Amino acid sequence: MNGFEDGAEAMAVGDLRVGTAVPRRAYGPLALIGRLVLRALRWRAEGRLPDSPRLVVAIAPHSSSWDFVIGAAFLFTLGLRVSFIAKHTLFFWPLGPFLRWLGGIPVNRAQPDDMADALAAEFGRRDRLWLAITPEGTRSRGARFKSGFHRIAKAASVPVLPVYFNYRRRVTGFLPLMEAGEDIAAGVEAVRRELLRYGARRDQ
Repeated sequence: MNGFEDGAEAMAVGDLRVGTAVPRRAYGPLALIGRLVLRALRWRAEGRLPDSPRLVVAIAPHSSSWDFVIGAAFLFTLGLRVSFIAKHTLFFWPLGPFLRWLGGIPVNRAQPDDMADALAAEFGRRDRLWLAITPEGTRSRGARFKSGFHRIAKAASVPVLPVYFNYRRRVTGFLPLMEAGEDIAAGVEAVRRELLRYGARRDQ
């Protein structure tokens, strides 16, 4: 279970253990900036990072632009390399190289049926890949969880790492890995239930 339910105290983000199989990168001075941002926000972490080279990160609830700021501060502080998908039209000069440096993967959302297979192929090309997705797809309250994250994980034969934001407690938590099984609807609901059980929106 996660650290909070086990009775463990939420910890400083820098105290999270990062295993040897996890995708890493050096961010230079951004690591210090990340630590300063998290300290200023009094933001902490709970749970454990899995020592897994390839997985889909499902993040919820998605309720604020601050999600990106806090998430980036986590990556900079811990030296994690986490990829994300973005509209292919954003990958123009000079924004494109910067997005790719951050971990962006261009996708054509006009062809959603091909997206899961294309991203599964991306997993096949890489020895290490953590791909972050917000299943709600929008910051609106009560948004339905879309099944794309589960379809990608299933097609790539990788697990799902549920990650939640809890703005009431100022923590980001990491839940145990979940397998993407054949029953897509049940799999999506299981992830949704756990994320919303522990998470709290910024406007709650």
